[in-house]
Amino acid sequence: MDNKQGILLESGTGEVEILHFTVAGVHYAINVVKVKELLQIENIAKIPNSHPAVSGISLIRGEMISIVDLLYVLENQKNQNVKNSMTLVCEFNKIKVGFAIDTVLGINRIGWNMILKPDNLTSNSLIIGNINLNNQIIMLLDFEKIVMDINPNTGINMDRIKEIEVKDRSRIKVALADDSPMIRKVLLDTLTKAGFTKLKFFDDGMQAYEYLAMLAEKRGDQFMNEIDLLITDIEMPQLDGHALTRRIKEHRILKKLPVIIFSSLITDDLMHKGDAVGADAQMSKPEIENLVKLIDKILDVKK
Repeated sequence: MDNKQGILLESGTGEVEILHFTVAGVHYAINVVKVKELLQIENIAKIPNSHPAVSGISLIRGEMISIVDLLYVLENQKNQNVKNSMTLVCEFNKIKVGFAIDTVLGINRIGWNMILKPDNLTSNSLIIGNINLNNQIIMLLDFEKIVMDINPNTGINMDRIKEIEVKDRSRIKVALADDSPMIRKVLLDTLTKAGFTKLKFFDDGMQAYEYLAMLAEKRGDQFMNEIDLLITDIEMPQLDGHALTRRIKEHRILKKLPVIIFSSLITDDLMHKGDAVGADAQMSKPEIENLVKLIDKILDVKK
């Protein structure tokens, strides 16, 4: 898994590579770009008084990495044989973490439009999307939420917004696309605290694009009277953030709209993907305290 040459080299295609695996016989998936490597743990040290989902730490290629027991997370049962389990070593939100799983069934390339959003009964679970692949239901796991449930400091939390500079930003009109209700709530709280009042939220990229395309059709070159900036996640059902950004930047009218990609997948290895589709800026999700400064910089907001 270290060498990802040939895997989605082109950005904004509307496709994603998923790694298909099982835990306790149930089929799950993860976006391949989050996976650094796949291996068996040779040694693991238990950590006193740690979260019950954390089996311990292991030295992997010179780094101490926490190992999360997905059997415990998903089934509330302890995996008594983590050392012989396959482990996904992943990177997102600027941290690395290992996840002990059962078996890997392969890698599949699918369109984001094949990933269906959870219904209202399961929208608050650890599942961010459902995939029907050859009549097999595969659930796309929310690994960021798994890690944040174990340690909230690894992700976005309200402590990060205490020092935000507050001023009148009520004239600025911002559209935001993110499939996570939690992230949308944090963005709403953060930007409202900073002085924004004109915020329009979408829970997938297709909804955002259809809205922007409607503005372009109705208002033409004057569409920016209705919107100043778009902030988008990357991983979203129906239309991902890279494909959304590419569509905007290739649109005859919409290409003038500034786009910030705000995602847990913003790493040194993956920054080139946002650059390739024309994003005006990219920021990792934990850095929400800097998001307002970035908006001000892009829009040249005067104090």
